[in-house]
Amino acid sequence: MVKGKKIVLGVTGGIAAYKACTLTSRLTQAGADVKVIMTASAGNFVSPLTFQALSRNPVFTDTFDEKDPAKIAHIDLADWADLVLIAPATANIIGKVANGLADDMLSTMLLATQAPVYIAPAMNVHMYAHPAVIDNMKSLEGWGYRFIEPGDGLLACGYVGKGRLEEPEAIVEVLKSDLERQTKEPILKGRRVLVSAGPTKEKIDPVRYFTNHSTGKMGFALAAEAAKMGAEVTLVSGPVSLATPPGVTRIDVETAEQMYRAMMDQFDGKDVVIKAAAVADYRPASTYEEKMKKQPGDWTVEMERTKDILQELGKRKQQQYLVGFAAETIHPLQYGRKKLETKNLDAIVINNIKTKGAGFGTDKNEVTYINNQGLEKTIELAEKTEVAGHILELISIALKDESR
Repeated sequence: MVKGKKIVLGVTGGIAAYKACTLTSRLTQAGADVKVIMTASAGNFVSPLTFQALSRNPVFTDTFDEKDPAKIAHIDLADWADLVLIAPATANIIGKVANGLADDMLSTMLLATQAPVYIAPAMNVHMYAHPAVIDNMKSLEGWGYRFIEPGDGLLACGYVGKGRLEEPEAIVEVLKSDLERQTKEPILKGRRVLVSAGPTKEKIDPVRYFTNHSTGKMGFALAAEAAKMGAEVTLVSGPVSLATPPGVTRIDVETAEQMYRAMMDQFDGKDVVIKAAAVADYRPASTYEEKMKKQPGDWTVEMERTKDILQELGKRKQQQYLVGFAAETIHPLQYGRKKLETKNLDAIVINNIKTKGAGFGTDKNEVTYINNQGLEKTIELAEKTEVAGHILELISIALKDESR
């Protein structure tokens, strides 16, 4: 699907710049027309001549080096591109774009382009986790930039962790998948989708509360992908630090009771309802308006059951296609199938949160999707955005079957 596409590849100054050579080759072999912009720092790792030979196009390094007097190069490239890919993307370029800075060829072109922008970060594990970098990435995600998450492993600096540039072949597959989807009629066009995401917080006193490890990433990925697939999406979110996906209407809640009310209020008229939130099953039976002071001995907090949102939705559903999530640690498929039946669901997504690299707080997941027609499909470990896409494709197939 990249054949004939015009791609501007931005290469910035990290050791992973050598992988951009392979990436250029793979894209060119797949039929893309690739033009490379290099930052000055990138030139310390790889020669522009290398990219010129691989792309068979001139390489751009200087905003003021106008190769064609009839055109302004950075504007011409911005208009020419079908998509822009930054790989590797350093913390520096991410910070520049997020703050509207334009002091070289690449950052200037990025401010001018209207094409989709893909960013493949690569940096030290601690840099990737720095609050400033995280905030900058959130800003860009909120503007519609697409991130291709780095991998975990041994980094050039000697650290082991997240920050290694995704492999070129995997980056090409992400582009192919997105481009293929764009050529088709949006599979959820006209559908109204309701998604819940994140944890809840159950107050004990003004200082303390009960919660869980959910970060909301899976639910937000589902909401984002559903919007890209043409759906009208409402997202009910517990307290998380994620940006609202483009095209999604967001309702923020904190407690299980608030999430219950929001889901009930939004339920009618929806076509698809996906409860991905990790809602507290119990809350303190009593709460305190003042901070509980430390006392000698133990403190016992009596807990009471919260409302079972998914079960109540199962009772009320009419035309809605209702999908639940089951995060388990023991016999996940067994418990998931039971939940599918007892809560009157159309489908359930089951994941073993003890699977390495998957579950709460990670960028990847591995799940098994089971519906009430007997379909059982395992979606292997992949980025949560990719997993979300597969889940929504399976839901769309079921919706088509129901309409026949």
